[in-house]
Amino acid sequence: MKFISITLASLGLFTATAADWTQFRGPHGNGVSDEIGVAVKLDQSNVAWKSALPGRGLSSPLIIGDRVFVTCSSGAKQDRLHVICYSAKDGAKLWERQFWATGRTLVHEKISVAAPTPASDGRRIYAVFSSNDLVCLDLEGNLIWLRGLTRDYPRSSNSLGLSSSLLVVDDVVVAMSENEGDSFTAGLDAATGVNRWKINRPKEANWTSPIVIPGASGRRMVAIQSGKGLTAIDPATGKIVWANTNSAATIPSSALLNSMLYVPGGGITAWKLDAANPPTQLWKAAQLMASTASPVALGERLFTVNNAAVLTCADVVDGKRLWQLRLQGPFSATPVAAGNTLYCVSEKGVLQTVDTTKPEGEIVSTLDLKETILATPSIANGAFYLRSDATLWKLKGT
Repeated sequence: MKFISITLASLGLFTATAADWTQFRGPHGNGVSDEIGVAVKLDQSNVAWKSALPGRGLSSPLIIGDRVFVTCSSGAKQDRLHVICYSAKDGAKLWERQFWATGRTLVHEKISVAAPTPASDGRRIYAVFSSNDLVCLDLEGNLIWLRGLTRDYPRSSNSLGLSSSLLVVDDVVVAMSENEGDSFTAGLDAATGVNRWKINRPKEANWTSPIVIPGASGRRMVAIQSGKGLTAIDPATGKIVWANTNSAATIPSSALLNSMLYVPGGGITAWKLDAANPPTQLWKAAQLMASTASPVALGERLFTVNNAAVLTCADVVDGKRLWQLRLQGPFSATPVAAGNTLYCVSEKGVLQTVDTTKPEGEIVSTLDLKETILATPSIANGAFYLRSDATLWKLKGT
């Protein structure tokens, strides 16, 4: 195992709060924010600032306190990896760290090496790239450790690139590298980067991301989704608690709402979770098609976006379709939500806000940022953050 570990006297003075956005699809891992005061109607007057980015990226911004963290990849081969910190107040760059990729940087031309979203425990930033390089920094940008996972597992890659985002549960970083070769998911020690556990996974390309689900006695488990089904893992040990072999999608990830898990794949399947046993299927709705964007469960409603840019609203209880609304698409980014508003940003950079309380849904504002956007947005401290390959934006609240 080849890695670098640096012990620092201090890991910073920051701690994550409920207002922070610390992982893909936010603090709850489902794209839903508890924030109030997020602007519903958006136009150019809401742009608080925008900052230039040095390279490509599909990763979402992380927001911790008054700082915004973004990853990028640059160079002709996208082999220069960037982790950058900006001021949430004015967009000023506070620091930037760069690394050379040690693994494969060949990806589909549409995406980039900086595809996976990093994660944070409020003290450290854990960033992973499609090259299977994983770095850990404190919030001041000091390197704590790095892993070149391809050096340890040379056959762990696929021809289109990796994009599964990281997840931090207690003191374990869950990293998925699921592909046609050496396919695995590992739990790394958050302080050192050393493997706590590693489990073999189905040998197939998989771009979904892990999510936290409730476990026994108030403990948390990690659900991993693939074309072969769902697997629940104890994040401390890597022990498989249960496995469900019903096939699922390999691009959009599942959405959690309380003890219900809504799994994309041939429509949406609703599973009732049990702490120690495989989940029970309550319904399956083939008409609820999720394409690239993951589904969002908001209140008593479930939302999906298909490859025709149609937003579908369904009842979470039985999967009954309630209404459909055509948006300006196409979409790669997953919608996010605050209050009763759904925020949908298209690949063409058109951000549309949807009032989900209207009987047929209603687009209440459209903001054209005029750049290609494939990354899922972030919400924190009453503001809205999103990024393209070239630009990071903050949209202020009301």
